[in-house]
Amino acid sequence: VFFPWQKREISNFDYLMYLNTLAGRSYNDYMQYPVFPWVLADYHSETLNLTNPHTFRDLSKPMGAQTAERKCKFIQRYNEVEKNLSAQCHYCTHYSSAIIVASYLVRLEPFTQTFCSLQGGSFDVADRMFHSVKSTWESASRDNMSDVRELIPEFFYLPEFLTNANRFELGCMQDGTVLGDVQLPPWADGDPHKFIFLHRQALESDYVSAHLHHWIDLIFGHKQNGSAAMEAVNTYHPYFYGDKVDLNNIKDPLIKSTILGFISNFGQIPKQV
Repeated sequence: VFFPWQKREISNFDYLMYLNTLAGRSYNDYMQYPVFPWVLADYHSETLNLTNPHTFRDLSKPMGAQTAERKCKFIQRYNEVEKNLSAQCHYCTHYSSAIIVASYLVRLEPFTQTFCSLQGGSFDVADRMFHSVKSTWESASRDNMSDVRELIPEFFYLPEFLTNANRFELGCMQDGTVLGDVQLPPWADGDPHKFIFLHRQALESDYVSAHLHHWIDLIFGHKQNGSAAMEAVNTYHPYFYGDKVDLNNIKDPLIKSTILGFISNFGQIPKQV
């Protein structure tokens, strides 16, 4: 399948879905939901210029290394951890988990109920809810050291998840903003269909087509673990790697349940393809 993709015989979207499936990701499992990349870095312009490289996210770097300052902080964290005290890694959070999936899709059932059950029966504090594409990008790429989330496939085909058609009372933010529809970038003109159309265009653009293999290496390929991952500032807590934890050899039921809880709450690295 790699060669038809290189020849542009299949779309970037289809190729990413194929890789997700190959790596054991599925719509049927929130903990191993298909993972897609942030492809844009421009959520402020009035018009979207897909011929300008600065419009795009750096696909050769994980979300934790999108800015030099943030990258340095995660490298510092890695170096400061004593190996015998804790797990040496750049990230203790994950780019894809059940709560991330449910938070993106919270305005649609059955994800609304899933999100609430994961939150202990109610919506989260309004300021922490998914309410703006721009602020979510800024959080995951720059501002929040515990946020390295990527996207889900719906960002490229499903405008409905961006509107609060069910009129859920999602709360009110500290600045007085009542949560409703997701706030879209200026270039989308407040239209979820236009956002999806342009976002999908960005995914299929020449720039992303030429650089997507770098992101694939980070998520599904050789930069996923080992020395290549360390050099790429792309290492996660050992519990996130299914092949590094042999639950059958762990006799203590408390430790075993703790690890299982950790994996189910915080996500799993896809199988290497």
